[in-house]
Amino acid sequence: MDFNQQIVETFRANGGEVNEPIRFGKSLVLVHVPRKNGGERVVPLASVQHDGARHVAGTAGGSPRHPGWIFGLRRAEQVDIEVPGDPVETHRVGVTELDGPARDAVWERFKAFSPGFAEYEKRAEGRVFPIFRLAP
Repeated sequence: MDFNQQIVETFRANGGEVNEPIRFGKSLVLVHVPRKNGGERVVPLASVQHDGARHVAGTAGGSPRHPGWIFGLRRAEQVDIEVPGDPVETHRVGVTELDGPARDAVWERFKAFSPGFAEYEKRAEGRVFPIFRLAP
């Protein structure tokens, strides 16, 4: 089983709490990203909440290349997300990519949430990480 699938199964089995193989706690959401072929891909992503919305960042672990799923989110007006709860809940949300000062402010929240995000910046070779607002 691949890493992401392990995270997805752990998330669903434990009310959205994931502490193995990495300690995420209840900070993840599962985003159902549409594919060009009409299917979907479920992606576990760290999220920060701000102004009544959840935000996810396309960091790809600090890679200089964007993760493939961001292109699906850019095409989508709405997606389903699974959020922690007892049981895990699924919500339909609108998708907005942030830019400028709004994007920068949320990125600062990601770095405050976990110092690992600041480390990603160092490895990304100047790539600006896309940040998406997921809101009802």
